[in-house]
Amino acid sequence: MKEARINPLKQKVIERIGREGPILFETFMEMALYEPNLGYYASDKLVIGKSGDYYTSPHLHFAFGATIGRQLEEMWEILGSPSEVDTFQVVEIGAGAGYMCKDILSYLNNRVFYKALTYVIVDPNPFIQQRQKTLLVNFSEKVQWVSSFRELANIKGCILSNELLDAFPVHLIEMEDELKEIYVTVDNDNFIEIKATLSTDALSDYLHEFSIELTNGYRTEINLMIKDWLRSINEVLSEGFILSVDYGYSARDYYSEERNRGTLLCYYRHQVNENPYINIGEQDITAHVNFSSLKKWGEDIGLKTIGFCKQGTFLVAIGIDKIIHELHENSPDYLFEVAKIKGLIFPGTMGESHKVLVQYKGGGFPKLKGFSVSNQADRL
Repeated sequence: MKEARINPLKQKVIERIGREGPILFETFMEMALYEPNLGYYASDKLVIGKSGDYYTSPHLHFAFGATIGRQLEEMWEILGSPSEVDTFQVVEIGAGAGYMCKDILSYLNNRVFYKALTYVIVDPNPFIQQRQKTLLVNFSEKVQWVSSFRELANIKGCILSNELLDAFPVHLIEMEDELKEIYVTVDNDNFIEIKATLSTDALSDYLHEFSIELTNGYRTEINLMIKDWLRSINEVLSEGFILSVDYGYSARDYYSEERNRGTLLCYYRHQVNENPYINIGEQDITAHVNFSSLKKWGEDIGLKTIGFCKQGTFLVAIGIDKIIHELHENSPDYLFEVAKIKGLIFPGTMGESHKVLVQYKGGGFPKLKGFSVSNQADRL
């Protein structure tokens, strides 16, 4: 009889519970995703795309990156179009396979802006860094890699992320006459949940801050790490923009009665499930983003909210159709390429589920083309 494979990360979590007692779900999620060499995002096994567990927008079509590149160019113009080399820094956090970087630089390659920009990828996973370097070998003079924000300072440009914030570890809470937090413990080598008192007053403060009232039995997530992330960005950004693309809602929609089981989902080989306690270290665990928290906490530290809208509207406003026409006008595949971008912009696709938020640090209140069709920042 074949012996079952021992999951080393599962054993590590079990051992930690044995030492410390029940752990926060947030701690469990952090280990499952980021435990060095073993977590989903920290091992050499992570694959994104067709042969992996999920797709992101850059995997659907290179026009996504090209359109983001055009928006970055407008940001550069707003900052005065400095023509000196390396005067505009694009910092991408968690660049995945590296396709968005490749598509941005490929599109901008023959434009004046290209000479002025430097691209920095922040990724702590050395295995992923190596794959990115292989993909981006033709842009080696433009791209730099760092493992942490702490290696950066005085950024003037744009800090960019695509499907990053949804992978931040979250607290799980449930209303049971009074608010309880979900902890994880072990029973016969199986993870089970228990409900206990809140680990921090910040959770109840969060509900008050965003005017959230939960009914009995309501279960959901709270992402507190976004606040520290914004503070870290603010420390290194001297002037410029923060462009965040992710799936999520305003606080009003996120914590509506119809969403009373939260948004936590797991992705394993392109299959979706709601059980974070299986395939430990081998499946992605995500929760939608409360964009109201990004706006509120950003404004608390002086970041201006420039715009918020659906990804599809954002891309159309910048001119994704013109980019496709420009790149494929005389190609026999023109209609095929146009059809492929539907998944980036149409209702019922990433064009609707994913949102774009842009924040700004600097003088004035610039207007961006990406929000010229729709700007719903006032709904956050």
